[in-house]
Amino acid sequence: MAVVAYWLAVIAGLLDLDHDAPWLGFGGVPAGIAISLLVAIAWLLALIGGQVLPDAALAAVPFAAAAGAWLATRALIRPLRRAFPDGGRHSRDDLVGRPCVIRTGAATPDFGQAEVAAEDGSTAVVQVRTTGGDRLARGDKALIFQYDKDGEFFWVMPYESEI
Repeated sequence: MAVVAYWLAVIAGLLDLDHDAPWLGFGGVPAGIAISLLVAIAWLLALIGGQVLPDAALAAVPFAAAAGAWLATRALIRPLRRAFPDGGRHSRDDLVGRPCVIRTGAATPDFGQAEVAAEDGSTAVVQVRTTGGDRLARGDKALIFQYDKDGEFFWVMPYESEI
């Protein structure tokens, strides 16, 4: 049931395979890996407990299996965290508040591209738009102040500081 519930949550969009599960103490690895380990170990421990323990203790098997699986999974994912560094997770929102330089002939409310440097030093050319009557020419400095998810572009305004 746990596996079915997990995959239904993924299909419904409540969970993402790329996100980790810090709410279970499994941060640093994708939730799919951590939860799959947890379920497999819990099933194995419940199977062993059902065979080894006397009938009087069978009621405690699911609880002991869940607790043991949680502890074992935490121990197993500790070395896996190195395989999933956090540095690769960037979003477009990381660029909001960063200065940029216009690279097309002009940036207007309808068109424009700018080069922006991320915090790690990498650069990207992104789609930008200006507000109102602002028109920026090639080489002008601008400040990214918002990302438009529907249009997939950044809103910029003139910026008078050194980049």
